[in-house]
Amino acid sequence: MTMSLAGMGTAAAQNYPRYPSVGSPYVPLDSWVYPAIERLAALRSANTAFLGMKPWTRLECSRLVDDAEELLGEDSSALPEVLELVHSLKEEFAPELDILGGGRNRSLRLESLYGRVAGIGGTPLTDGYHFGQTLINDFGRPFREGVNAQLGFSGWATAGRFAIYVRGEYQHSPSAPALSDGIRNLIAQVDLNPVQPAKPFATINQFRLLDAYVSLNLESWEFSFGKQSLWWGPNEGGSLILSDNAEPVLMGRISRSTPFKLPSFLGLLGPMKVDMFFGKLEGHNFPPRPFIHGERVSFKPTPRVEISFARTVVFAGVGHPFTFGTFFRSYFTLPGQAQNNGAQDPGDRRLQADFSYRLKDWLTLYNSFFWDDAIRRTAFNPGVYLPRLPGLSKLDFRAELVSTDVVPDSNGVQQGQLIYWNVVYRDAYQNKGFLLGNWVGRQGRGIQVWSTYWFSPRNTIQVSYRRGWVNPLFIPGGGQLNDFAVRAEWLVRKDLSVSTGMQYENWNYPVLSPTTKTNVTTLFQVTFHPRWTIH
Repeated sequence: MTMSLAGMGTAAAQNYPRYPSVGSPYVPLDSWVYPAIERLAALRSANTAFLGMKPWTRLECSRLVDDAEELLGEDSSALPEVLELVHSLKEEFAPELDILGGGRNRSLRLESLYGRVAGIGGTPLTDGYHFGQTLINDFGRPFREGVNAQLGFSGWATAGRFAIYVRGEYQHSPSAPALSDGIRNLIAQVDLNPVQPAKPFATINQFRLLDAYVSLNLESWEFSFGKQSLWWGPNEGGSLILSDNAEPVLMGRISRSTPFKLPSFLGLLGPMKVDMFFGKLEGHNFPPRPFIHGERVSFKPTPRVEISFARTVVFAGVGHPFTFGTFFRSYFTLPGQAQNNGAQDPGDRRLQADFSYRLKDWLTLYNSFFWDDAIRRTAFNPGVYLPRLPGLSKLDFRAELVSTDVVPDSNGVQQGQLIYWNVVYRDAYQNKGFLLGNWVGRQGRGIQVWSTYWFSPRNTIQVSYRRGWVNPLFIPGGGQLNDFAVRAEWLVRKDLSVSTGMQYENWNYPVLSPTTKTNVTTLFQVTFHPRWTIH
């Protein structure tokens, strides 16, 4: 393994001939691996990582580790933080590194067994589509005031070009009273839907699959089918177009696991990756059972720059037949083009453009621009990441702004009907009641900051702050929330990790409560990593 991809201009960067076409499962989006590789990339030691297109397969992660190790061999002044990151990642992906070296790809592995308890004292926000959401980016797990718990497992099998991955968990959340008449009437008014009956929220005790799929690798193209999570964008707080805020979507997916270059002068765009899917949404009433598809393409014209374009469309469903015409129009009409809400309707279309730019090895800037049907109305989500602070090499810092508070035009469109809403698909950009995109919701603004102290790649403590506002022209009286949180992740021993944290939240939504409400969430999770593998 002597070829390096650092220069981005070699034949290896175009074709990657040394990486075998073998089945490999995706790394879960809540894994410690992603922040570790993102920090490695910000420190200029993972130049070929496409940070805005996740998840990555385990083989893709091993490729990034392999490339980082080659760069270290050429750099005698590598930072201690970089050395620690590479060492920990090499341990995690040792089986895949062996496959890169010609090893056999046939295994059955139990990845994890875990139990988690989230106790919520006080009234939480559980409706991010209208008001706000106390717990975000949590795979659509149900939560209410009281004790919420999950008990789960994950594992995979690989054989040649094939892979199977299963992650499932038993979930419990307490009951809650029905929404008041006033709140149900308000929701019906802003969504333009019939008023729904008053139904208490029942206690939930259920087994649910999260990411669970089969996949086939053909010349570095991953074909997969099953429930899958996607995160499209460089942001940490939540991608505007697709995040893990909602339960994974049942989909068929084609994704490029290894970057490639276009021929001729198009090669100036640099290495690129492609991701596309076709899926079915659940939990919808207006209309029920719609479909969704999405496409994303990313380029790295230089090792410092990543530019991406993504699109999703919600279409068909009950009352809107799935035909060749509706299928064709959903792919070949873009936001900003004429829309017909009748038989010729092209679906509920969204478009995102984002970029990230690394300034040497101390600062990364990024932004996402998002359009929902009308190009002239733009949401945005800029951020900044410092992988180490001056004089505090183990401490990082990240901050992001986000706004979907766009100005309506003069054609009668109301606030709240601009982002994540559609006149035909009135609860469209959700899956089982949770937003597919950013927690800020339909007509809001927000700010988030994080700072993590890295004792080691597997042992961290993070403090964070989140503030969100809802436009009073959408929800009468508006609303705001403030979250203060601290969280620790600790590897107790090689096969056992502990995650614990606490979040204090206060919120003020006059339509929900005449006084400010507070809640405190305490989180404790134990994960056993047995690494039981049968070859």
